[in-house]
This record gives sequence, structure tokens and C-alpha cells, in this order.
Amino acid sequence: MNDQPARWTRATVYPDMWADPDDDPRNKDGSGPDGEFATLEDFLTGYRMTLRMKCEGLDPEQLARRSVPPSTMSLLGLVRHLAEVERDWRNWISDGDPLPKLYGERDADFDGAVAEQAVVDAAYVDLEREQAAVDAALAEYEDLGERVGKDKIAIRELMVHRIEEYARHCGHADLLRECVDGRVGQ
Repeated sequence: MNDQPARWTRATVYPDMWADPDDDPRNKDGSGPDGEFATLEDFLTGYRMTLRMKCEGLDPEQLARRSVPPSTMSLLGLVRHLAEVERDWRNWISDGDPLPKLYGERDADFDGAVAEQAVVDAAYVDLEREQAAVDAALAEYEDLGERVGKDKIAIRELMVHRIEEYARHCGHADLLRECVDGRVGQ
């Protein structure tokens, strides 16, 4: 007897993809965006969308499942973690006092990712709010080389770091989702 889910995909054209290219909301018609900031935003948007795609269709228990023991990582934990990270990036931009943590002490974003619909709903609200706040704060800067905050981080460096964080966690989400229900994909 094996508890491992069978691998599967909704794609019909390429059986190892999450979605067929024509059905993938990340695929756009036409050329890519013009300009460095628009290009960075486009990549960030794609990874944000990928994280949501990896979580869609799962119930709270599946989202909160820690699929790779002894890790505390779960899909819900990743959503909460990225909300916390977005808030922290807002702190990097600010010269003022830091905003408090959303979920408390270290690893509370993962430890508090429990299988309750209210926790799931709150995590998505938190993520959307924090993403919008950082996006709005960064939209005020035209020069990607401008240095901001107490540590004088360049806007460009912050944008690249955001993309890296989402990309890394989308890789985790691939593995976590496959452990939950066997769904594979790009």
C-alpha cells in the first residue's frame, strides 16, 4: 500500500505541464513589456500568479498539509510567509519605525498555517494587502538606482530580490502540490 498520490495534470498537449499553453493565464499575446521596471514587474506578476495557481482547487486541510516532514512548510504557510516578507520589504523602503510582524515570532507564518477556512481567507487577504502596499510604495520611484530606507537599498535590488523570493517559493510549491494530490506542472 502506498500513500503517494498518482501524478496527474490538466494539460492535454504536454503531460508534464500545469496547463496547456493556450489555457495558461501567464501566457500573453504580443511582445514583452517595455522598460526595465515594467519587465521586473511582469516577472514578479508571473510568479505571484504561479503561486496562486499551485494553491487553487485545494481545501484548507490540503493547503495546510506539511508534505515533506520534518519541514513545517505548506502551501498555506508559503502564502502567509510571502505576506510577511512583503511587509518586511515595505519596512526596507521606509525610514520610519518598522511595521509589526503579521504572524508573530520566527516561523509563526508556517507554524500558524492551520487547516481552517478563516486562516486561509485571512492569508490571502494579508498577501493581497501587503503586495498592493509594496507595489504602491515602489511606484513612487522612477529611478531604479535610487536608494531608499535606512539601509539605502536600491529599488532595482529590491525588485530582483522580490522576484527571487517568489521564484524560489514557487519551486517549493511545485513539490508541495505534487505531494498533496500528485498534480505536476511547469
